Amino acid sequence: MKIEQTQPIRLGGGIALTLALISLAGWLAPAERTLGSNLGLILVHGAWVWAGLAAFALAGVAGLVGLALRSAPWHGWSGALGRTGMTMWLTYLPMSLVVQQVNWGGIFWDEPRWRIPFTFGVVGLLLHIGLALLDDPRLTSGANALFGAALGWSLLRADYIMHPQSPISSSGGAIQFSFALLLVLALVLMAQITLLWRLGSRARRDAQ
Repeated sequence: MKIEQTQPIRLGGGIALTLALISLAGWLAPAERTLGSNLGLILVHGAWVWAGLAAFALAGVAGLVGLALRSAPWHGWSGALGRTGMTMWLTYLPMSLVVQQVNWGGIFWDEPRWRIPFTFGVVGLLLHIGLALLDDPRLTSGANALFGAALGWSLLRADYIMHPQSPISSSGGAIQFSFALLLVLALVLMAQITLLWRLGSRARRDAQ
């Protein structure tokens, strides 16, 4: 199926709109007694990382389905979701440094909730560069499944030092509502970026 030239443009406009809504929702988030107006940035940061994790998980599931069914479309979606996960992860990392600086007054480089995501960010970037060069959809699907499982397992086992454990669940209703709204918007952004990556892959295939 040929890709219409207007489709990426429309998606780009949708991504810009979603980013604007995320910024607005973060700015309008209620202040907190200790964190004050910095809470909005923390909520955006949390929603962003959960959307990235969702993309990695879906990439792994799509990859396993693609391998089981020997399905090219599922391989394609796995590749697009994996690249989306990396896109959100690599933009989440500098956001995490800003959150640390603003709320802790400095950067704790050995914080497990920073060190592990950073390590997987570097490894994941190199992995995706290699996968792009090899251009084997089956290999990409398998790698996405293994990477998502390894990241999830590592985060589940990570200790908490300065990073609070489950801060949203212990917060008030207004804060939980703001986070839920931001999470929905972040997941919409994740879907939009995935579609953009998928369109790009199809356009390269059509050009061959």
